[in-house]
Amino acid sequence: MTFATKFARALLPVAVLATPVAAQAKLSPGLAEFQGHLNAVQTMTANFTQTDAKGQTLTGTLKLKKPGRIRFEYGAGANMLLVADGQKLTFIDYDVGQKNSWELDRTPLGILLQDHPDVSHAAKVQPSSNPNVLVIQAKDPRHPYIGSLVLAFIRDSAAPGGLMLYGWTAIDAQHKRTTVRLSDQRYNVPVSDAAFTYAPPKKRGR
Repeated sequence: MTFATKFARALLPVAVLATPVAAQAKLSPGLAEFQGHLNAVQTMTANFTQTDAKGQTLTGTLKLKKPGRIRFEYGAGANMLLVADGQKLTFIDYDVGQKNSWELDRTPLGILLQDHPDVSHAAKVQPSSNPNVLVIQAKDPRHPYIGSLVLAFIRDSAAPGGLMLYGWTAIDAQHKRTTVRLSDQRYNVPVSDAAFTYAPPKKRGR
């Protein structure tokens, strides 16, 4: 299994984090900040650096547009793409001519891509030694053994809801971690719908 494929699968272990519930509980201050940020974001662009448990690193650019669309476009040396079109999250490996797709709401990215997700049952605030950093763990309480997503935000009055998404770590059932760090974040800027389309991979000849 390639490093690229491992990363794509690392985004899948967390089950339905974005599933709505009947009634939203009263939120703690930290969760209220998190909810406010999610509600205030419609689009985002950023650069990202992705690191797996072995320290292997890839870089690229990210585009996000609600509801349900995100694109991880990798830089030189990684001929692959991870893109969600509002329905499915698809990983394309152009080098081997293959693609795999999963229902978006069966991935941890769902909580970032819904217009108004309910965080009260799927997220909790984690301790942080820095008062300017908010750490949120997102996890499906019905399937605690599956995995989790840990998001880090920097408090910034100029960012939506007063929070700037710094990055996240996906933790799978074997406790292996894949970390994404963001830079040059820009919120609520124009993002074309065409960004969430892709060229189909060509099958390799025998």
